[in-house]
Amino acid sequence: MRIFFSLFFLAFPVLLFSQRNKQVNSAKEIDYNSKYNSSDSIKKKKAPEATYDMYQVISLNKDTTYIDTTQSIRKAYGHNYLRKDNFGLLSFSNEGQTYNTLQYGLNGFSPYPEFGFKAKQFNYSKAEDIRYANVATPVTELYFKTTIQRGQSADSYFAINPSPRLNFSIAYKALRSEGRYINHESRTNNFRFTTSYNTKDGRYVANAHYVAQKIQNEENGGISNVSDFESGDPAFDNRARLGVYFEDAMSLLKGKRFFVDQTFRINPKKGSNNLYVTEQFNYEDIYFDYTQQTIASTVGGVIVDRYGESFVTSGINDKTTYNKMYNKLGLVYENMTLGAFTFFVDDLHSNYFYNNILYLDTETVPNLLSQTINTVGGQYNYRKDKWNGKFLYSKSVTDQNLFNLDASAVYDINDENQISFRYQIMNKLPNNNYNLYQSSYRKYNWSNDFVNEKINAISVNADTKWVSLSLQLNSINDHLYFADISTATERNDSTQIVAPAQYGKLINYVSLKVSREFVFGKWALDNTLLFQKVDQPDLILNVPEFVTRNTLYYSNHMFEKKLFFQTGVELNYFTSYHSDSYNPLIGEFFVQDRVKIGNYPLLDFFVNAKIQRTRIYLKAEHFNSLFSKNNYLSAPDYPYRDFLIRFGLVWNFFN
Repeated sequence: MRIFFSLFFLAFPVLLFSQRNKQVNSAKEIDYNSKYNSSDSIKKKKAPEATYDMYQVISLNKDTTYIDTTQSIRKAYGHNYLRKDNFGLLSFSNEGQTYNTLQYGLNGFSPYPEFGFKAKQFNYSKAEDIRYANVATPVTELYFKTTIQRGQSADSYFAINPSPRLNFSIAYKALRSEGRYINHESRTNNFRFTTSYNTKDGRYVANAHYVAQKIQNEENGGISNVSDFESGDPAFDNRARLGVYFEDAMSLLKGKRFFVDQTFRINPKKGSNNLYVTEQFNYEDIYFDYTQQTIASTVGGVIVDRYGESFVTSGINDKTTYNKMYNKLGLVYENMTLGAFTFFVDDLHSNYFYNNILYLDTETVPNLLSQTINTVGGQYNYRKDKWNGKFLYSKSVTDQNLFNLDASAVYDINDENQISFRYQIMNKLPNNNYNLYQSSYRKYNWSNDFVNEKINAISVNADTKWVSLSLQLNSINDHLYFADISTATERNDSTQIVAPAQYGKLINYVSLKVSREFVFGKWALDNTLLFQKVDQPDLILNVPEFVTRNTLYYSNHMFEKKLFFQTGVELNYFTSYHSDSYNPLIGEFFVQDRVKIGNYPLLDFFVNAKIQRTRIYLKAEHFNSLFSKNNYLSAPDYPYRDFLIRFGLVWNFFN
């Protein structure tokens, strides 16, 4: 019901700004300055027609794209819970749960310490993920997709420019998915509001947003007897009959953020030489809460303490709270020939805390990790003709020894061919939950002082009309990760103890990603292949050596070209490897060396269609599970999803 009201609320402006007596076949802008207004009965001045480049989507770095209502196989890849192509991610059995990562470095690197609990943040929008709009007429986009068992997924977006220099957008994304396993329901809510403003002469430009996000998952800890799942016994086709470790555990990640980015040109008129002042403000408040009423688990009639001994007999409530305030002030000199030179200083205050100090027999675990980080740096940007380059260097002036060097260059050969290069070296501060964590479980309490990770990354990309190539090389020292430290006795008792660790040896990683589509008349074969290799003395950074997605499909028009459709089969596959496992108590994946997953195909059959500005998606997911072995896992103890037919659509309105 709440999703229905959110759809109605965001669709209502469509009615408000629509013209009752005019059928809208394309985006049109009404000239309100005309001497003939809509109430005149005499001949009206014809309104100018808006073009696609008048519907802009702008990133924090001022990269501009356009609202795209076309239908393509690439657009279909992004019709999912994350609203983006999720190649390199392996979803869990229920929508709204976490993802296992098949491709290292997929989310990039930041030198600053983050909150942690990364397994819960795939659907948590960061400041750089937010997009701003500039539209000729009001725009509405409605997204819908069925989920697993009871529930639905919806995302509603509305943007308007009250004037050419002022924009507002509001969006609400929500999901409920019951899932097929005991205690595995997902509920998420993401509210987003943005505004953009610039003066008529372009002297002042500001972008701001507010987001409130909630990711709530029932956590069953995985199935307690994997052999029941793998046996293929029809009695377990009803997945609710499979035993799980927890029947009343839940995790909740909730946060809100207020963000402003603004620029002011000091010289009144823009010339060949310009001087700007920039300022960025980011305040964020977030917490992670794990609750579990019943501590002991029953596995095959035997009582199991899955996470070991607890300080309490029932009602676990482990809450971690974090807030940060970030300010960045910059001075920019821009020369229209030489480029832009920026000097900046920033200030980060963060608090990561619990309610009480914990006194143990062997150590004292504090309740607060408070950090103040100040950095200074410079940045050079060059954009002219076919070249676009950036060089950034920053270093902390406080005691953390943080630094970041980031150099990149892009060369546009022509409209269809581009090559790019990037080199990054950094001292990365540990995420907060590596250094401090408190829990009601005795062995899940720690206070550490890890050294910074040292990361070198080189990437080379070539996007051409023939093929897309992406080469990545990484060198990592002092890599931080979570490890399974359970003893042999604890493992025999199905007890899982996980703790942070730091690897003092060098890890080298290399990957090559190749994408190419072959077209044969109305048939096409779209291919994405990923080759990965890790050089390391021990099994610490584990990824499959080969990941592929291959889609064979047919495209055509029907009904006098009023309907465009694509239908085909999508194959996803990755080689077997020692996958990281998932621990819901700490909201993280951890390294293990006992169970391999992979080496099984995932086949989907789909029909995609487009009628005017409505895109329709129908997919039979993992249909080969109907006749294959039950050997498909997303992580140890967590099966991948079974066969499921799902329907979805995306509907755009331009008023």
